[in-house]
Amino acid sequence: MKNDLALRHDVLAELDWDPRLDSRNIGVAVKNGVVSLSGHVGSIAERYAAQQAVQSIADVKAVANDIVVELSSDARRSDAEVAEAALSALKNHSSVPATGIRVLVRNGWVSLEGEVALWYQKNAAEGALSTLHGIKGIVNNIHICHHADATDIKKRIEDSLRRRAELDAQNIVVKTSDGTVTLEGYVSSWLERQQAELTAWQAPGVSRVIDNLSMRPSLGAC
Repeated sequence: MKNDLALRHDVLAELDWDPRLDSRNIGVAVKNGVVSLSGHVGSIAERYAAQQAVQSIADVKAVANDIVVELSSDARRSDAEVAEAALSALKNHSSVPATGIRVLVRNGWVSLEGEVALWYQKNAAEGALSTLHGIKGIVNNIHICHHADATDIKKRIEDSLRRRAELDAQNIVVKTSDGTVTLEGYVSSWLERQQAELTAWQAPGVSRVIDNLSMRPSLGAC
């Protein structure tokens, strides 16, 4: 496993390499494999891109994204304009329900409220807004309202984990209770951890995922 100094070097190199963002004003700190991002970027799309770039790096255990979006004068929109654009984006996204989601905008921050049946719909609603101009941040308070049997949820998730070539399902333990899924065990990388969590979220009836997975140290590193 890389030490924190080597991991910070890789994070800085990846941020500098990624064409989706300007990394000059992004600060990086690493402690025990946890990467903290600070500073500012010019759009919410860059903020998302920075986090995704860090999550792709081997031996990263977690990411704390405290990057602030500072809009240039020509990128700023009134709250009314942001709300109109957000409603239009949600309406035009095929995975977002036509009803059940409310949009609140204050000082460039968008809050999503309401209920949907499945996690992917909640995730799609946030994704639909992630590239809009004039947004400083998104707070996703959409509630997932779908009831399913805990045993059925557990079986569906375990079956899906076994089908995925990139995951070693025998090292992952799935526990379910009242719509909450807890993942325990081991994975080999952050990407595998993300894939396991995503798999759990995709099961109907899941309203919360607790990720207690640990990552094995990579081989051949000090």
